Amino acid sequence: MYQEEHILPHVLAHFDSVWIADHFYGFDKDKKEGFLEGWVSLTWLAAKFPDVMLCHHVLGHGYRNPALIAKMSATLQVLSGGRFILGIGGGWREDEYRSYGYDFPPTADRLRQLEEVVQICRLMWTEEHPTFTGRYFQIDDAAATPRPDIVPPICIGSSGEKIGLPIVGRQADIWNGGYRNDDDWKRKRDIVDASAIDAGRDPADIVSSVTVAGDLPESDSDSANWVERLTHLSELGVSYFVMDFGHPLAPEPGLRFIEQVIGPMKARRP
Repeated sequence: MYQEEHILPHVLAHFDSVWIADHFYGFDKDKKEGFLEGWVSLTWLAAKFPDVMLCHHVLGHGYRNPALIAKMSATLQVLSGGRFILGIGGGWREDEYRSYGYDFPPTADRLRQLEEVVQICRLMWTEEHPTFTGRYFQIDDAAATPRPDIVPPICIGSSGEKIGLPIVGRQADIWNGGYRNDDDWKRKRDIVDASAIDAGRDPADIVSSVTVAGDLPESDSDSANWVERLTHLSELGVSYFVMDFGHPLAPEPGLRFIEQVIGPMKARRP
């Protein structure tokens, strides 16, 4: 809420998108740290800031019925004029699932469920009378009208090499992951590419994005370090950076980042 009032009005127009986490409470032991619900928050931001794309980082699919995810996505895509990206993953935070009364299947099952969720979403966004019968989920003539004119891109957040990354290769428009080191990233991207080819897809159609955490720059030197860090990732083939700056209290470091990091990075693009 502080960011929305004090920071985003000054800086968000210089970024491509705004992403909201899908958690129900924070990570402190006493659960006093508040988390606003992800869908409601993103919808609020969609109305407040009409010039950026909108995504969750990332939805735990088990928190909502697959058809409901498709319907909510279609509605936000229509209302926002085509600015929604469906960011989704298998979910991971067991205590949150248990606390709110959700089932928490084994990781392999949650990931296989994720693939069916993505398939259901695309059917409901594109077909008049979508029907689907899977191992985990079914829909029967589950119309999601009004359907969006622009089908939302699907960003899958996953790093699992046996199940998750092959699903990315088969289903995702955008892959969101983390960076540990060059060899780890290249190996995982190779899995995505091979799975895409096996599914008859062009791997180049899957955009690589990486979540990058760190403090906003307080000096020219800090900015130079950011440029070096992001340039290295871009040379590995990463084309989209999801920036996690924690909780900045003033807009000035963000404006420095815009001028001294985003500006030079965009100037280097071919």
